Amino acid sequence: MRIRSLPLVFGALLLAGSAQAEGEGRYRMDKTDSGLVRLDTVTGEVSLCREQDGQIVCRMAADERAAFEKELDLLTKRIEALEKGGATGQTAVKPSLPTDEEIDRTMSIMEKMMQRFMGIVKNLEDGEEETAPGTDAIPEKT
Repeated sequence: MRIRSLPLVFGALLLAGSAQAEGEGRYRMDKTDSGLVRLDTVTGEVSLCREQDGQIVCRMAADERAAFEKELDLLTKRIEALEKGGATGQTAVKPSLPTDEEIDRTMSIMEKMMQRFMGIVKNLEDGEEETAPGTDAIPEKT
């Protein structure tokens, strides 16, 4: 991008807000010495456009092109890594199942909880109040 066109690009960026407010649409086109500058008022992307063979052809500005190519390279590497992992049978890490000891321990804890809960229910049905171990019952005021 030429240094002469930088003020035009910055001006176009400043006008993006007003173009959106006026409802002129998504793109704003401004004429330059070498063609047109197209501003996407939604994303802020700037493209340089020229007339070729009776059609307008737009290309991304150099700094946006570099960012685009960098992102494209990163995505390509991720896809290759995923495909390579799929070819070797290595897919996502599978969660490990609990061991028999962990299951037995969990069931033991649950049994104790259920026995205690059923004891509380039985005491309530019998009209008794149970206090938790290690706590003193607070006498009611009369």
